[in-house]
Amino acid sequence: MPKKFTKNSTLAEILASERGEKILAKYNLPCLTCPMAKFEIQNLKVGEVCKMYEINIEKLLGELNKK
Repeated sequence: MPKKFTKNSTLAEILASERGEKILAKYNLPCLTCPMAKFEIQNLKVGEVCKMYEINIEKLLGELNKK
């Protein structure tokens, strides 16, 4: 069974998943194109990033965790 993502999941964990990058891109997560994020991606929690950029975390997690 695949791991369930939460607001505490790191961007690195999400990007390692099969659909992670596509879903994050759909929500226009700026970290995907930010040169500085590459250095912090292991520590950036998706919940913090979504709060910072006013992205709906419930919808994003819903898509990430959809079977």
